[in-house]
Amino acid sequence: MIFSTRRPATFGAVLGVSLGVLALAGCAKNKGELVVDDSIGVTALRSPCPVVAIPEMTGDITLFNAPGRTDSGAIDVVASITNLRSTCDDATNGAKLTSNATFDVVARRTDTRGARHVDIPYFSVVMRGGTQVLAKRVGTIGIDFADGQERASARGSASSSVDRAEATLPREVRDRLNKKRKPGDADAATDPLAQPDVKAALAKASFELLVGFQLTNDQLAYNATR
Repeated sequence: MIFSTRRPATFGAVLGVSLGVLALAGCAKNKGELVVDDSIGVTALRSPCPVVAIPEMTGDITLFNAPGRTDSGAIDVVASITNLRSTCDDATNGAKLTSNATFDVVARRTDTRGARHVDIPYFSVVMRGGTQVLAKRVGTIGIDFADGQERASARGSASSSVDRAEATLPREVRDRLNKKRKPGDADAATDPLAQPDVKAALAKASFELLVGFQLTNDQLAYNATR
């Protein structure tokens, strides 16, 4: 499956780590935990596999050829992350859930004279509950332009491994979510997902694998205002 999700809620936590150092899919199977079952039927499925996404404002990077300039005349290379895909098999009974993500970086340069190699840094972060950073890795994507070539691309990858038990909702919470409610029942009009303890359990069991460019403060500010 392809993901291009932008998540401003998680970006703040990623930003702190980066600058200082639920279509719930992304798995090979659609089988998952039932989240909501009401008189109409199943309205959502939850997989324990980490959600894979690109945090807001980190999917593009612009390099300039003159220090201090950010106008269009100084643009050197522009690159974007695209085709983010993930595989994760939640059907096996292993203690770990491993997600493997691949993505493309497509780049365009302004000056096409001569062959050129450009290294662009990127990060992958494993987060829990949208705020807790569990792991972070920084790597580089190498882009090779041939003489006279304006556009080029390269393939990148990232992975995450989380404990299946940590990513699985407690039985008591699952039973409350799966409970059938009929009109007239005392709790028929109560949304279990709105209950604080259920929301906390869902957050605790939710993991994400986030991929984006490792931006400087100036690059981030440029993305925020362009």
